[in-house]
Amino acid sequence: MNGQRPAPRGVELHLTLDEGGGLTQQIYDQIRRAILNGRLPGDARMSSSRELARSLGVARNTVAAAFDHLVAEGYLQARPGVGTFVSAEADRAALSPDRTASPLTPVPLWRNGAFEVPVLNRDPPAYDFRTGMPDDARFPYPAWRRHVDAVVRRSSRAAEYADPSGPGVLRAAIARHLGVSRGLNIVADDLVVTNGVQQAVALLAQVLVEPGDVVAVEDPGYPLARRAFEAARATVVPVPVDEQGIVVDRLPPQAAAVYVTPAHQYPLGVRMSLARRTALLEWAREADAAIIEDDYDTDFRYGARPIDPLHVLDHADRVVYVGSFSKSILPTLRVGYCSAPPALLDALRRARFVADWHGPTATQLALASFIDEGRLAAHIRRMRREYERRHDRITTVLDSDFRPHLRPIPTAAGLHLAAWCEDASHDTIAGWQAACETEGVRFQSIGDFALGTVDPGIMLGFGRIPFDRIDDGLHRLRAAIGSG
Repeated sequence: MNGQRPAPRGVELHLTLDEGGGLTQQIYDQIRRAILNGRLPGDARMSSSRELARSLGVARNTVAAAFDHLVAEGYLQARPGVGTFVSAEADRAALSPDRTASPLTPVPLWRNGAFEVPVLNRDPPAYDFRTGMPDDARFPYPAWRRHVDAVVRRSSRAAEYADPSGPGVLRAAIARHLGVSRGLNIVADDLVVTNGVQQAVALLAQVLVEPGDVVAVEDPGYPLARRAFEAARATVVPVPVDEQGIVVDRLPPQAAAVYVTPAHQYPLGVRMSLARRTALLEWAREADAAIIEDDYDTDFRYGARPIDPLHVLDHADRVVYVGSFSKSILPTLRVGYCSAPPALLDALRRARFVADWHGPTATQLALASFIDEGRLAAHIRRMRREYERRHDRITTVLDSDFRPHLRPIPTAAGLHLAAWCEDASHDTIAGWQAACETEGVRFQSIGDFALGTVDPGIMLGFGRIPFDRIDDGLHRLRAAIGSG
């Protein structure tokens, strides 16, 4: 051996020799179409004529003749001693597909324009006040990699199909974490692990809701939860939110379920009062309805005394508790959980099996050991202090520099705060957003999360913006408000 690495194999293009005509002509035609349609990109290295002939079961000269023809016409380039490559100058537009309209169409819910999927590949702004994103730069990646590596090296379970409910060790770790942090009296068998809260809500929509059933949601509220119920063909009814949370008196009596975010209402940030929680539980009992409690952003509380989750206050098994690690760890982890009454657990497990069987086992096993080693709790404590600094700084600047334009909504938890706009319309806020984009500032409008009529307001996330950029970012926002 001369120590040189072998040349990489070329692309393995799918060819079939059953179209009629000579073999050389068929090979030529199919490679040419693949180049012109863009399936073979410019500079792609082709398999050698010997390799392609062997895979097709034809003589090498048959393939070589097709290659020679394609080289002569400029579709391929032969590089002596290296291989045969697709020409970078091949004209791929000549055979762009002319596809007629398909007779297949989606149902109205899924047609273009029904709702938008967010564009996530934009460059992050210099002053990022968007909500729902933690500070990934402060995540303990070395420790996390160690846990993942240990699972991959030592556990054969990471390479096997798994239980739809999730690994028992992870469910046990989550149960312990929720018992300590939120006072939930649950065990591993009460939980189903999901791909984030979104899948948990989607599974519950399938299990709890018949087509046409009424489901109540907060307004303004979390749009993707609403979409999950709509996808289950439910009739979604918006219910207003005030400073104490969802207005229980406005809940439809015929509702089969209600979705709420009591710890840190999204998007307003208010906390559901104890009196309102008690009233909601009583309503559920009288209406024979389920409560889906999304304990959103509850890991990060700033000074206020915690209020028991609905799940803890519930003595009639009507509350299903959902949450995730998207804010406390990373959104890309895609690990959530659902704690449900025993009557629902088997159905949820089967629904999860139908949806995608199970999540990434290696990630879930690593998370179990990450929690049990105390890494999650330590990270939450560290980030709670940092987020509280940012929360307090934004609150101070709003109080001093933005009156009378903005009236902050009091909040004691979470990764964002909201403010009502005293002298602006929704269109005015859209103008502020456009002006701020040119200054590298991005924030959200409360109106974007409402089904019905809602007062104009804005949301300022502080999960992603460093402390030392807050003042400058808010200064630019203040300038946009002044110019508007």
